[in-house]
Amino acid sequence: MRVVVALGGNALLRRGEALTSENQRRNVKIAAKSIAPLISKYQVVITHGNGPQVGLLSLQSSAYKEVKSYPLDVLGAQTEGMIGYMIEQELGNLLPIEVPFATLLTMVEVDPEDPAFDNPTKPIGPVYTKKEAQELAKQRGWTIAPDGDKWRRTVPSPIPQRIFELRPIHWLLEKGTVVICAGGGGIPTMYEKDGTLKGVEVVIDKDRASALLAIQINARVLILATDSDGVYLDWGTKDARKLDKITPQEIEKYKFDEGSMGPKVEAACDFVNKTGERAVIGSLTDLEKMIAGEAGTQFIIS
Repeated sequence: MRVVVALGGNALLRRGEALTSENQRRNVKIAAKSIAPLISKYQVVITHGNGPQVGLLSLQSSAYKEVKSYPLDVLGAQTEGMIGYMIEQELGNLLPIEVPFATLLTMVEVDPEDPAFDNPTKPIGPVYTKKEAQELAKQRGWTIAPDGDKWRRTVPSPIPQRIFELRPIHWLLEKGTVVICAGGGGIPTMYEKDGTLKGVEVVIDKDRASALLAIQINARVLILATDSDGVYLDWGTKDARKLDKITPQEIEKYKFDEGSMGPKVEAACDFVNKTGERAVIGSLTDLEKMIAGEAGTQFIIS
């Protein structure tokens, strides 16, 4: 059975932690312990977020005045390699040496006419106080938005249209390789009018890209791992209640924040509607139970 596991940002960096390689390594090690038991049972594809990492590289790049800052697509490619390396190494420390791993730099096509280009909503980089964020926005021409009690830079997040590296992903899976790909939603690219492919200054939502990937590689289960044990209604109130099983049609009547659970719910529904298979949102520590249908919020066909 083929399973896509999309690691949430907490798998790499917990909220408020410094963006050090040591902190990221420690969190990847925790994630690897949850993923490793799946490898002998399923064909596993791993995706991951990269918002804080891209944001940090962007800040570092802009601090060097001698050359123009690197664009977000190039920074995305850098983080795919960096994070993939950590995941490979930590899984390799837990699994037999003959288990093969591969990290693919994954280009994902977006539509230049996507309305998201006019509405930057995707948070990237570190969190700031409101005053800090406003000062940075003024200095660097950023768009900013609240993120909980803090503020972050925001960039456009168009819908992913196509994954370019599908054939090598299939080839690697057929040879028993654990594939790490579409990190951070993939490297955003689009076609010019003359047919030239180029990178673009956006960040693709990693859950939407993970759903597209899962659809296109015929996965049976899509796991959207986060720091919550499932999707809750009335979150943050005394009436909060977890959804155990639900259909895409049933969940349409509820609203979820675009900055938190919204994209995950949308991605889960998209996968289920287009495949008839199962998607699960839940805790990274419950991966095996989620696949077995015993944990998380299970998105199913009615």
